[in-house]
Amino acid sequence: MLLCLFTAPANGADQHDHRRHRSLADNRIAWPKWEDLVRVVTLQDYNTRIVMMGTVLLGISAGIVGVFMLLRRRSLIGDVVSHSSLPGIAIAFIVMEMREPGSGKFLPGLLTGALVAGLVGIFLTKLILRYSRIKEDAALALVLSVCFGFGIALFTIIQNIPTGNAAGLNQFIFGKAASLVAADVTIIGQGAGAVLFVFVLLFKEFSLMSFDEKFAAAQGWPVFTLDLCLMALVTGVTVIGLQSVGLLLVVALLIIPAAAARFWTHHLANMTLIAATIGGASALLGVLASALFPRLAAGAVIVLTGSAFFVLSMLFGVQRGIFVRMQANLRSKKNVGRHHVLRALFEHLESRCLEQPDLAESLSGEIVTISDLLPMRSWTPARLSQLLATAEREGLVVRVLEDGFRMTRQGAETARRVVRDHRLWELYLIEHADIAPSHVDRDADDIEHLLGEDVIVALERLLAERFPQVTVPPSPHALDQTL
Repeated sequence: MLLCLFTAPANGADQHDHRRHRSLADNRIAWPKWEDLVRVVTLQDYNTRIVMMGTVLLGISAGIVGVFMLLRRRSLIGDVVSHSSLPGIAIAFIVMEMREPGSGKFLPGLLTGALVAGLVGIFLTKLILRYSRIKEDAALALVLSVCFGFGIALFTIIQNIPTGNAAGLNQFIFGKAASLVAADVTIIGQGAGAVLFVFVLLFKEFSLMSFDEKFAAAQGWPVFTLDLCLMALVTGVTVIGLQSVGLLLVVALLIIPAAAARFWTHHLANMTLIAATIGGASALLGVLASALFPRLAAGAVIVLTGSAFFVLSMLFGVQRGIFVRMQANLRSKKNVGRHHVLRALFEHLESRCLEQPDLAESLSGEIVTISDLLPMRSWTPARLSQLLATAEREGLVVRVLEDGFRMTRQGAETARRVVRDHRLWELYLIEHADIAPSHVDRDADDIEHLLGEDVIVALERLLAERFPQVTVPPSPHALDQTL
């Protein structure tokens, strides 16, 4: 199958383009025809297959590396590496031209220069952070700007070399995925394979270092060596991505898939898999879009496609997406409002019903009006009516009169549980947090809706010690007034 992907058609069919008769001065973007869409989607063109394979492998490896860079808050290290690689490319070109004129375009030599320069950029950043008071963001900005300026200066010198204008080194700055050939894809595939092998081998160690570096060091793991290994992988991914997306955009492939994956899961292995999928899918769709619209640069379209995945993840991610968080906030507000109105109903009827043998039956037989409840909290009549209407729809209260309500048995049981949890917290805060009874209500209000089962068991144990044979502890405010 790979042989088919990399084999050019003998008849040169992929060189045929219905747009070949258009004027070179025509900069309009033509919409593709149906046959163009079919040809691109089915990967009939040799160049499309080559570019697709190279960029998808790059997107997958960048997504995996980016996860750990994101967790270690070092996403911009890729930016330093990419900008630092520019003078390495220029120096490698000059050295190869000096040894043998015309050999400066040898791609493995250029990438080796970029790799060495990227590692030097990381080393300089670490050196500045270790021996100066400069903050990390300033150190990153300093190294990448100086290296980029040095690289541009060397590129200016290269233009004066007889073969400099034809070297095509500018494609390393902006990227030119359409120029990829099978040999380039082989290099990218080897780099991506090495990245996957190292991450499978050291996944546990990288995970531990990313979440708790000090604990990993205390356990005897070589944290410094692992960190250098991770930086080397970032450098490798950045270097193999220079030709396809360019040094200005390759950092986006390291950041965007990992950031998008963070909205979907809290599990590291799943996050890594999702980031790799998003990186590969962004590359695939970006290349297909660029093939349909040849005047659009593939690298830029790949990054824009990844940005679209990020926006979708940010909106609809099942763990941290905006819509999910909005729904959770709405449910929480609804739950808090229901608890407050039920607690108000219980506390209003408490003095009359608490001594009855069947508390729920006694509570559900009393009628409470809106005017009875309004003084118990800072509600407006409209807000209280809204809360009561919501409780009515949920079967917790029933309307008896125009402004009168009566709890159902389900509502009475729920109200008893809500009041009990609230007073358990009040009891705990008074006993162990030294909060005065006159101030404990607000503190309990803030946390009572977050009670877990283990916390409730501990509080019930405290209740049994303080108030034996009592299901609902008395209000500490009432106890405080009697003292």
